[in-house]
Amino acid sequence: MNQEIGSGQGQQTMTDRWIRAVVEAIHSTPTQAVLYFSGGASQVLGWLSSIPGASNTVLEVIVPYSRMSMIQLLGKVPVQFTSKETAEDMALVAYNRALKLSKPGSPVVGVGFTGSLVTTHPKLGDHRFHLSTRTSNQLWTSSVTLSKGLGRSREQEERVSSQVLLKAIADACKVASTIKFVSDLTEGEVPAVSEQCFNEDQELEQLIHGKICFKVFPFSSGILTTSGERKVILSGSFNPLHNGHLKLLEVAMSLCTDGYPCFELSAINADKPPLTVEEIKDRVKQFEKAGKTVIISNQPYFYKKAELFPGSAFVIGADTAARLINPKYYGGNYENMVETLLGCKNTGCTFLVGGRNMHGVFKVLEDFDIPGELKDMFISIPVDKFRMDISSTDIRKSRV
Repeated sequence: MNQEIGSGQGQQTMTDRWIRAVVEAIHSTPTQAVLYFSGGASQVLGWLSSIPGASNTVLEVIVPYSRMSMIQLLGKVPVQFTSKETAEDMALVAYNRALKLSKPGSPVVGVGFTGSLVTTHPKLGDHRFHLSTRTSNQLWTSSVTLSKGLGRSREQEERVSSQVLLKAIADACKVASTIKFVSDLTEGEVPAVSEQCFNEDQELEQLIHGKICFKVFPFSSGILTTSGERKVILSGSFNPLHNGHLKLLEVAMSLCTDGYPCFELSAINADKPPLTVEEIKDRVKQFEKAGKTVIISNQPYFYKKAELFPGSAFVIGADTAARLINPKYYGGNYENMVETLLGCKNTGCTFLVGGRNMHGVFKVLEDFDIPGELKDMFISIPVDKFRMDISSTDIRKSRV
């Protein structure tokens, strides 16, 4: 165990100095985090928030302490609440949440912690904790059983579990290993560590099967210098990506100067088989060549995209706007259509509508009868700013 250096008021222990150095290093990285912890490690939040720079790192912290809180967080009843598997599940949920809350292209980490420490009554079982971090390419887990014979208080066990969790967050943020780990663990309290790494193909497979919600390919240069948090998203199949897509998003950005321009491609189609990993990678290459950021999601419907990207401005053509307000696509029910789109509106999303050639006639937003309660959600892109009749379908036909 660590010994104090010096004595008297104002003196810091070696551990305290290590904590400050690690937190400062974490805050200096671009990684943003969502933290879910229950049953211990509560001092981590105080350490992260008490040192300047927390807003660079912390996106959200939730403490699902009650049984029902944990069940609702995970969407299932854990086999065992304090377990390696539960910590991993918490980290995955936190990772997906971090993707939704972070700036496009920012590295993110989801952190899960669950523990069973000293309480008001003696425990027959071990005092233990499990923690996990999930990043784009790694799931890391550590389990520690504490020595009950040391007579640690709850505060002392909270502190040691917080130290181990802080080190895990630092590792996930790729903090330099030159900062030597210091903790109150004894030599006999050795963490049992496991690690699973993913390559890009495996990550895309996880996306297709719904394990992760989306993946960002941040090919745009300088995108993270924008101060706003809103995404300006042009969704499509991009088979192929063409100048009309690029110009439309460029014009949309002139109307939404506080956003991040992103293209979005869903790996899941409403009426076709899912894209394969190779198909996704081939389409992503187009954006890499063009130097534009693309998000790969697994949501083909805009009401689901709105939940995935709340507060975003979706850039669509008049043909897509026509389908959005057509009750035919809502089981023929007008009220269902309005209710669904109001749900999109409640997430803070808007639709920027560009003109489009539909069955030989050029249509703009003003040609459609938008329900009154939805009118302010639709914004017309002026024809004098954008008109291009090119389409991916026409390009594919010309290549045959």
